[in-house]
Amino acid sequence: MALFTQTPRKDEPGAQPEPKSGPSQELGAFAPPGPPRRAEEPPKVSTPGKVAESVLSSGLTIEGKIEGSGNVRVAGRFKGNVNVKGEFTIESGAAVHGEVRADSVLVGGEVRGQIVATSRVEFKETGTLIGDLKAGSLAVAAGSKMRGKVEFGWKEGEIVDDAPPTEGGARSVTR
Repeated sequence: MALFTQTPRKDEPGAQPEPKSGPSQELGAFAPPGPPRRAEEPPKVSTPGKVAESVLSSGLTIEGKIEGSGNVRVAGRFKGNVNVKGEFTIESGAAVHGEVRADSVLVGGEVRGQIVATSRVEFKETGTLIGDLKAGSLAVAAGSKMRGKVEFGWKEGEIVDDAPPTEGGARSVTR
């Protein structure tokens, strides 16, 4: 023997009202508020596995310093020192005046100052550096320009002796 139950329709006598989704419109009803949020605070979105990127867009000129971790891309003009754990990119048409320290640096615009990269520096064909460069590795595209002293390929702890070159033109290296 099977037992069936039937739910009354909304318009039948004895029908129970359906629960509403969302906050109730009835007086005296209580809906617990969510965490407080200021109107000017943008919603936080996190994407697993992606490194955050900050952008100084074209048309902007900023003076100060940039410090932190994550990737930074400059498409405008920046005057000051940069120290980031991540990739620092200077777009074509952008300009940075100051010292740049980052894990890797991509130069498509103009840098006036020293670049120090623990990993790699890459010059695009539109890249220009007026200043010194020190990096683990260096990639240079045809058409890029540089005026200054370059050191790359040295491992941490290797020191180049400032003695004049020997007969074969080689310098001594101390470890």
